[in-house]
Amino acid sequence: MLFLAIANANCGSGSEVNLDFVNLGWIQVIFLGIVQGITELLPISSTAHLRIVPTLLRMQDPGSAFSAAMQLASLTAVLVYFWQDLKKLTGETFRAITGQDYQSSSLRLMLGLLLGTLPIIIAGVILKPILNACNSPMRGLIVIGAASIIMSGLLAIAEKWRRGNRTFDQLSLWDGIWVGIAQAFALIPGVSRSGSTLTAGLFLGMERETSARFSFLLGLPAVILAGSVEVHTLFKAGLSASGWLILLVGLISASISAFLAIWGLLSYLEKHSTWIFVLYRFVMGIFLIVGVMLGWFQN
Repeated sequence: MLFLAIANANCGSGSEVNLDFVNLGWIQVIFLGIVQGITELLPISSTAHLRIVPTLLRMQDPGSAFSAAMQLASLTAVLVYFWQDLKKLTGETFRAITGQDYQSSSLRLMLGLLLGTLPIIIAGVILKPILNACNSPMRGLIVIGAASIIMSGLLAIAEKWRRGNRTFDQLSLWDGIWVGIAQAFALIPGVSRSGSTLTAGLFLGMERETSARFSFLLGLPAVILAGSVEVHTLFKAGLSASGWLILLVGLISASISAFLAIWGLLSYLEKHSTWIFVLYRFVMGIFLIVGVMLGWFQN
């Protein structure tokens, strides 16, 4: 979902921002916020779920403006959940810089997290004309379904043949760079930022829980940038006071569900494998493609 632009819902209408979410009821906004919060941080693609859930429940599509702005919910959840970790890492990094301890593992990890953000920024700028295009084929359900199936296969390979059980204290600058490159592929709708980074972490020999934690922290800079861009866009679009209130309600529900999603995923991965997500993503991908072919969904 990162860096996906706010798309025009009706080509040629002259509107550059889809603000259809302002017409949703409060219950619908809260429900969609919960869906966004959970699926944004689990490795199952929030883009896919925000496309198909409203259709299945005969709800109005909230539009990409809503789903893009909802990324700020995951930012809030990650900051709250990992506040102590972030505080410790930042403090140790600052002390390493002031003490000129350039061999500090915390300093290298922090540099890795920052450098790991560059690939998705560069790729986002390059792919912006394609992803922003009205009715871009990159955002079709066929693409999302195919991406889901491919990521299911890659996660299966990573789970089956992963080597090593590296903990968070053993991570380095290069881990940030490699996982950051994987994160850039999340620009393709359906790949899932959490899914691509979790998979990359497993390939690099991280513990499952460590890979998920690293994925969440690595996503912070990118989510801050993407969320800021979307909020600025909504300001420029002249979103009304009632529209901001509706968005706030969605953000609150999404933040709570995102926090629970982090807790649930980390707790689950401490004792279990990722095979449940492999199966879920494969079935979802097949469902989306078959649904489009049979006319259940509009691509």
